[in-house]
Amino acid sequence: MTFTTNGAEIEQWDVFELTLHGSAEGNPFLDVALSARFSYKHRTIEVDGFYDGDGVYRVRFMPDTPGPWRFSTRSNREELSGHEGGFSCVPASAGNHGPVRVVNTFHFAYADGTPYKQIGTTCYVWNHQGDELEEQTLATLRASPFNKLRMCVFPKHYAYNENEPESYPFPCLSRGSSKWTGSWKVDVQEGWSFDFTRFEPDFFRHLELRVGQLRDLGIEADLILFHPYDRWGFATMDAATDDRYLRYVVARLAAYRNVWWSLANEFDFMHTKHMADWDRFFRIVQESDPYGHLRSIHNGHVLYDHSKPWVTHQSIQRHDLSQVKLWREQHGKPVVVDECCYEGNIWQFWGNISAQELVHRFWLGTANGGYVGHGETYEHPDDILWWAKGGVLHGESAPRLAFLRRILEEGPAEGLEPAAEVARWLPVAGKHHTYYLAYFGVHQPAQVSFSLPDGERYRAEIIDTWAMTVTPVAEPVVGGTPLRLPGRPYHAVVLRRIL
Repeated sequence: MTFTTNGAEIEQWDVFELTLHGSAEGNPFLDVALSARFSYKHRTIEVDGFYDGDGVYRVRFMPDTPGPWRFSTRSNREELSGHEGGFSCVPASAGNHGPVRVVNTFHFAYADGTPYKQIGTTCYVWNHQGDELEEQTLATLRASPFNKLRMCVFPKHYAYNENEPESYPFPCLSRGSSKWTGSWKVDVQEGWSFDFTRFEPDFFRHLELRVGQLRDLGIEADLILFHPYDRWGFATMDAATDDRYLRYVVARLAAYRNVWWSLANEFDFMHTKHMADWDRFFRIVQESDPYGHLRSIHNGHVLYDHSKPWVTHQSIQRHDLSQVKLWREQHGKPVVVDECCYEGNIWQFWGNISAQELVHRFWLGTANGGYVGHGETYEHPDDILWWAKGGVLHGESAPRLAFLRRILEEGPAEGLEPAAEVARWLPVAGKHHTYYLAYFGVHQPAQVSFSLPDGERYRAEIIDTWAMTVTPVAEPVVGGTPLRLPGRPYHAVVLRRIL
């Protein structure tokens, strides 16, 4: 059989989709194997296909090189095998920079080389809230500084998250009853039953819609594949179901350039999974994803061993941002403190720090050579908290994080490296002999001297991280010369070499 798409044009790093029709008899999710080989000159990339219900099968591919591509399909079903064709990949348009990669050991950039300065946020289950609230979340994100969003594939059961999702990833055979126990861990669940041998295509189509909309906003979708907060049984599936689920998700979503894979939120709270399971999950995702999207895992109390080769960057939950430098040194990989506590006023300790404290932690993590994540948890009469369900932002940190993002994007493209030799008593990061950012945090000196290399002169700017002001200093700064400061906390100094 032959299927041709000659003449079709697909943008670089966009999604080419091949649609085939076959039998819906039996259980195609289990019984049918489908893949396609995509070739450009001497390169060949094999991609898994998936069943999308109603006799429809799809293969998605993200071409990374402009030019003519050819493909051919393989399947254990005759009607799906032997389809051949091609398309033309055209250069990426403005705003399409490709997937994010690790660069310079500790930092990130898009595939086209454009620097990526992570200012992320968390909306765990915004995609399970229905169209009205989800569209409001997208509108809020459009006007926000955030270029990454942590979000769950599975629905979530936790405080402020007791509403039922509109759909499930597997066909629901019987709906159960459940109640919140008040515990941070588990709940009471009775009567829920799902057909774990099949997937629910509508659920995944909706997930894809939201991931695609984030892509169009320039936001990376950090997809959390497992989490412990569950009343339906998705956290306690058997190994075969876990593995099949991972391969299906990767087959459906890997062709989206803005996808990151987060193996779990608080993996160590999932007590039915063991370290060998998490290692296996990483390997499945790594082997199934032909594009090498970023891979991480988020901790509760116990840190995963980020030195393992399938981990691309460290996703950490800790409140002490002074440790960022240590984590960099331990594993030689980028550090993203995705959860350092949230701006808000709920009773849980992790959700009631001030906006000023959250902004302080962002700057502290930055000055130690890492990246930090935002979340917001203000009480709401309808339990619509940004950290869980999205909606609108009520706090004061977001504009300050936009200001920080601008500072970072005006700094060295390569990223900021710790530079303790410039001032050993406070966090300083930068590019040696070129640029330094020093952050004072809660300290409020009236003056400071930097240990700059002999003969080098720098232009200084005093930054008020809360008021979002940048005040140039008229006189050049040299090593050992005191620089007068406002004598107030939450200030920073940027030094740019002029000689």
